[in-house]
Order: sequence, then structure tokens, then C-alpha cells
Amino acid sequence: MQRWLKFAKYLPEFDWEPVIFTPENPDFDIQDASLEKEVSKDLEVIKFPIWEPYSLLTKLRGKKKSHPARIQEQKDHTLLEKIAIWVRANLLVPDPRKFWIKPSVKFLLEAVKSGHYQAIITTGPPHSMHLIGKQLKEKTGVFWVADFRDPWSEWEFLDTLPMSSAVRRKHQKLEKAVLTQADHVSTISPSFQADLERIARRKIDLLTNGFDSDDLPVDFKPKKFQTGQLHLVYTGVIDSIRDPRPILNAFREEFSQTGQNVKFTFVGKVSEQVREFVKNDPWLRDHVHFPGYVSHAEVFDYYAQADALVLILTTTKNAKGNIPGKLFEYLSTGVPILALGDPEGDTAKILKESKGGKVVAAEDRQGIRSSLNALSSGQFSRSNPEEIIHFSRRNLSKQLAEILDESTLS
Repeated sequence: MQRWLKFAKYLPEFDWEPVIFTPENPDFDIQDASLEKEVSKDLEVIKFPIWEPYSLLTKLRGKKKSHPARIQEQKDHTLLEKIAIWVRANLLVPDPRKFWIKPSVKFLLEAVKSGHYQAIITTGPPHSMHLIGKQLKEKTGVFWVADFRDPWSEWEFLDTLPMSSAVRRKHQKLEKAVLTQADHVSTISPSFQADLERIARRKIDLLTNGFDSDDLPVDFKPKKFQTGQLHLVYTGVIDSIRDPRPILNAFREEFSQTGQNVKFTFVGKVSEQVREFVKNDPWLRDHVHFPGYVSHAEVFDYYAQADALVLILTTTKNAKGNIPGKLFEYLSTGVPILALGDPEGDTAKILKESKGGKVVAAEDRQGIRSSLNALSSGQFSRSNPEEIIHFSRRNLSKQLAEILDESTLS
């Protein structure tokens, strides 16, 4: 969401006026109303109703249950939930937002035909959005950019679903059609770029996520290092594919007997499994804190309190290309970064080049402990502003504008 919120903010500087087409009544587990201030009063936003099967499942399960999108994270499932997972895997292709495709194309078609829009951009997941773009391209010939924030047919999330081989082939067919018909395809990481180029046999544009210097409070200052204390801060979601337990175990082993003033704060949504893990360990219970979800503006207060920022990367098959959007915001603060994930992955390369921190494999317990010790001794480097400027949202929007400029040549 922030990726395209920021593109919409900066594209006008490069002579492109974005119009946002978005659901009027979306069903999302997490919302941040504070980000509404990022939406310019001059930005045209078209809201169109969407029907999502999540609403039906919520009624059947009861409002007190967790959001349907989080069913996969549960240890046990009721019969209804098992049926819902099977339906999601095999009938809702490519995803539960598929019911927005036909009415959206019908709604947008005349405006696109009339030349009201010079180009269209679709971003997924949900990959249903690309099928809206595909149909508009087929019917009007409009210049179309398809943006992949995650893979599609090779997306690790699909592997968690009880999906038939026939349905998997359907995903592959739809993906190939999008990759073939779009005028440009972009994605967020070099690894995803290489994977999509292998599937599509064409050039894929790299448009990473980035940071917005305007987000950083004017008076923001990273915390000064003090011997004998360490405050680790993680911000974002902890779910079934992001496991912080390796660093929590190392955290306890490294500091439980030292008497140092240490704490670990998880800001955002944290899975029940991790909360239970902490609750069942007396030492962790006293040193790990869960303030819950906070607005984006409030997150910077936690950055300012941190001696180090923590990233938990996925360990599944897409791990090499996993570059969380918040990595760039972390880098912009100048606070040292410790990440768990693939030491040879795309995130590790960015941290190495920017001198902003390091990535340690989740299974390398001694390596994690050594990194924690280095942080508590003030031996971690901080990002170099000159090495991250190309990740600014303004520079990335300029790159996107250059892609869109090609539409004026046709």
C-alpha cells in the first residue's frame, strides 16, 4: 500500500497525474487511518464497490474469531475453516478479489476507450488486479504496466494451500498471459526480477521499494549508544512465515545471565504462537514487549528508542528475493539493523552495500549471539546516506515516470 501511496505522491513532479482506482469497501485485517494525510487533495481517487467472500466466512464464523486472512496461522482448524481453505485454494483463482474483475472492467472500459487515461498500472498481489489490466489492454490497447510486489505462480504462499495440480497450472497460464501482454512488467527485487524473466522470457524492470525522507520527523535523532544496555525493536507483522523464535532464544542465551539492561519490543501484529512462546518463558516474559499495532507516525518514536532494528525475513523458497519495504525506512533512520534470513539474499546485499547492518541465517544461533553481542558493544555500523539516496521514493518515482514516458512514443 505504501509503495503506491508514495508513487502517487511523487509522480506529479515528473509530469504524470495519477488516478487511483480502489475498492470502496475493502475487507482488510490492518488499517492505518493516519496515512490518509499522505493523500493529496488534488489526487483523484475513484472508489468502486467490491464483494469479497471473506464477508460470508466472517458471518459464519462469528465476529469474535480472527480475521479470515489469518486462518492459515492457526494451529487447529474447524471443519468450516478447512472447507474455507480448500475453497480459497481451488475455487478462488487467482485470489478472493476475483469478483472485482468483471465489474471493474465494465466500469472503466469507456473511460479508457475514450483516451481519458494514457496508461494504466496494476499492482499485485492480489493478482486479480492484473487480470483487470489484461482485459482493458485487450479491449483498448492502452499502455499497461504490471507491477509484481510478490511472485505469482511461484509465490511461497500458494505452497501453504491444498491446491490441485490443475489449479496450479491455471495460475501459471494466467501469469504467463499477464507477463506476455503487459507493455512493461516491474518487480521489487533482483531475485524476483530474475525469476519473472525466466518465466516470461523478456526484460523485467526493477523498481524496489524505498524510503520517503518526508516521513522522518524533523527532530529525529538516532539513540546514542550506551554501554550495558540494548533495546531491540521490530516493527511490522509476525506471522506463519516470519519466525522470531531463533533470535528470541539467542537473546535469552546471550543476556539472561549478564544483568545487562536489555529489552526486545515487537511493534505491530504478532502471531499467537509467538506470544505464547514468550509467555511460557519467565525471562523472555520480563524482557519482551508487545505494544501492538500503532500508526505509521508513531513508529518513528520506537525507532528513536532503539539501539538496533530487527528484520525477520522469510525462510521459504522466495526468501532470497524477500526485501521488506520497511528495510528502506530502517536504513533512513541510521539505526543499526540486524536481520534473520538468507545471508546471500537481496536484503543482505543492500545492507552490505549501504553499511547499514547484516543478515544472519536463522539456524546460525552462534552467529545471532555474536551479532547481539556486537550490538551491545556498539560495534555495528550505521547506514551511509550517500549509499541509500537511490532508494528514495522521489528517485524511484522518476524511474517509473521514465517507463510511463514510453507511452507517449507509441
